[in-house]
Amino acid sequence: MSGPYVIRGSVSLPEAELIWRFSRSSGPGGQHVNTSDSQVELRFDLARTEALPPVWKERALAKLAARLVDGVISVRASEHRSQWRNRETAAVRLASLLAEASAPPPKPRRPTRIPRGINERRLREKKQRSDTKRGRSGRDWG
Repeated sequence: MSGPYVIRGSVSLPEAELIWRFSRSSGPGGQHVNTSDSQVELRFDLARTEALPPVWKERALAKLAARLVDGVISVRASEHRSQWRNRETAAVRLASLLAEASAPPPKPRRPTRIPRGINERRLREKKQRSDTKRGRSGRDWG
């Protein structure tokens, strides 16, 4: 592994709480794929972890509720031929998933008024367009 996977700030995935499982992949590899366990499944017990701040943990549990099985989140990777690269991919994917799920909600939009000049210009252009189209017909609109 290439080191700690940072979720956000100084918070990272604890290596001791990661559960790795390997199996044969259906991806690329030719005959090699029949003999090596290159597919990686990474599991992380989100409900019991102490690595995340309580507020982040609550947010993540709420946002990832549909993906959790008994409070455990699971990520799979089988894109690469080597187990090591699949491990990297799975760990990065899990870290980004937790970062996104534990992020604070965006600030609510403050409604603003449209400036009067912009509205007047829009209506003036609409009127000009209407006159142009009216002038194309053979009738005298008068």
